[in-house]
Formats: sequence, structure tokens, C-alpha cells
Amino acid sequence: MAELQEVQITEEKPLLPGQTPEVAKEAELAARVLLDQGQTHSVETPYGSVTFTVYGTPKPKRPAILTYHDVGLNYKSCFQPLFQFGDMQEIIQNFVRVHVDAPGMEEGAPVFPLGYQYPSLDQLADMIPCILQYLNFSTIIGVGVGAGAYVLSRYALTHPDTVEGLVLINIDPNAKGWMDWAAHKLTGLTSSISEMILGHLFSQEELSGNSELIQKYRNIIAHAPNLDNIELYWNSYNNRRDLNFERGGDITLKCPVMLVVGDQAPHEDAVVECNSKLDPTQTSFLKPGKLTEAFKYFLQGMGYMASSCMTRLSRSRTASLTSAASVDGNRSRSRTLSQSSESGTLPSGPPGHTMEVSC
Repeated sequence: MAELQEVQITEEKPLLPGQTPEVAKEAELAARVLLDQGQTHSVETPYGSVTFTVYGTPKPKRPAILTYHDVGLNYKSCFQPLFQFGDMQEIIQNFVRVHVDAPGMEEGAPVFPLGYQYPSLDQLADMIPCILQYLNFSTIIGVGVGAGAYVLSRYALTHPDTVEGLVLINIDPNAKGWMDWAAHKLTGLTSSISEMILGHLFSQEELSGNSELIQKYRNIIAHAPNLDNIELYWNSYNNRRDLNFERGGDITLKCPVMLVVGDQAPHEDAVVECNSKLDPTQTSFLKPGKLTEAFKYFLQGMGYMASSCMTRLSRSRTASLTSAASVDGNRSRSRTLSQSSESGTLPSGPPGHTMEVSC
């Protein structure tokens, strides 16, 4: 249960008896290659087993980047395009990454038996301390999308001392109202689970265009061998509680937060509302630009990226959402994480406290 600690490499580690420097160097290289390829672990929690994959070597005095994916995806389909992008290499070389798969979402996961009680999103958040304890990590920078953004936010509310920063993409912190529930039930009568989840991941305009990307994700979800598991995660998301954020109140995120949403994306209004409820001195809401550069800037603001490695970045504030919307009305738009992560660009979104990225 301690593979990660046993293969961690430090410069001061003495040679084993009879071991030559050449053999030690080869062993160190092999261990590093093993870590860079990703090591998958499972740990038991009070709410069942959870699987996660670790990339890279832990860095002294640096948090781990911990990701949590959205409904209908797993860590690979949600985050690999982003983290494999060339401009992200500088980041991944400086941080160990922990990619969490929600229960039953990992590749090859067996279908849960009939009647299985899937964890709530609050319970998924309560699994994270077991992961950090297993890895002996004290703090994280969380990167979450959709349902995963909610899970990481809930975790940050209950364990604020262990979260140094959050990147929340397409977060909806609100519980479903009765009108939302009625619409959801009516949609369920005429649409399959896979189509409902696609409506959560993409805008109606994108779905109507039926691009190659849409077809790809429609095929992935509709033919997923664990579709029954995906439906359980989807149900937990739709039964989420309100996070009850309150600007200036006791219930708030106390770490730096970067909010990301695509312009006219399904969750645009929810993210705008979330931005209005968080501390404006701690929260950044992004205009269009490169997601990779914005992420670097975010880490730099936390003291983890040297300014010399950054391109020119400027910060701007806007007087109101209305005036900014009129100025930005003719801007070309990139709406979803799935599209933006493959190109390294940042989805456009309404400004609040904004960060404008120039490359």
C-alpha cells in the first residue's frame, strides 16, 4: 500500500550495499519513467473503492494537482487532451498529478449490481481525504469539470486547509429547482441517458451542428460498457445539494479560484451566479484566451511558476456584465472544454473579475 513512497527518488538517498553508481542511475531512471507513465491505485473509503492515477514525482513543498472529471467521461477522456497539449508540459514537469475517476467510471470498471446505492456528490468529496492519506499528500490544487467541479468545491468547503487553489470549469453550485426537475423528467421521457448527458456537456447549437467531436462523444457515451454506472453518477449529479455560497458569509471558498465557462454554454448562467457569490479578491473569471497560459498565470499568482516563463498577461476589471457583453458581442466564440482543451484555447465567458490573456 505504499508503492509511491517506496519509489520516490531523492538526491540524498545512499546506494545499496554493493551497488555501483551506474546501476543506481539506471534504477533511478527506471523509477522516474514508471512514474511518468502513470501508476493506477485503488483505495477503500467509507463509501466504497475509488481509483486514481498518479503521474510524475512529488515535488517538495508543492501541492499536487488533483483532477475530477464530469459525468459521461473519465479522467482520460476529460483531461488527457488538455494535459498532453504542448504548452502544458512546463506545468506537468513541476507538479505531480492525481487524476481521480469517480467510482465505476474507470476503464474496465464492472457494472454495479442492481440496487447499488451510488455515492452522493458530497460522499464523493468525502473520499478525497482517503486518497491524500494514501499518497501522503498534504495539499492540492483542484481542477474539476461540471460534476467534478462541484465535488472539489464541496471538498474545499469541508477541508479548506488542504486546498491551495481551484480551477472550476462549467460548475453549477445550485441544487435543481422544481422547474428544473420537471424539465428533466419530461426530457427523460423522450431522450436517452446518453443524449441527456450530451446536453449537459455541449450547447444546443453544438449538438445541432453534429460535428465530428459531437459524434465522437455520442458514440463513446452511448456504447460505453459501463453506461449503467454512468447513469448512477448522472443521477447523483442531478440530486446535488446547493453549495450555498455567500459573498462575505461563512460559506465560501477561501482559496484562489479560477472560474471557466464557454460563452452561451449550458452552464453559463450558473457560473455567472457562482462568480457573484464568491470573494472577488480571490476569484478570477476569464475572457477568451489560452487555457494553458491562464493556468500558468493562476499558478504564478500562487507563487509556483516563475514570471520569466510567462508570456505577456494583463488583468482588467469591468464595470458591469452588461457593458462587457455589448463590447464582446462580436467576438468569435469557443464554448466547451472538450473543444478548447484539444486546441489549448480558453472557452470564452462573461467577465466579472476577469483575466485577459495575450499570447
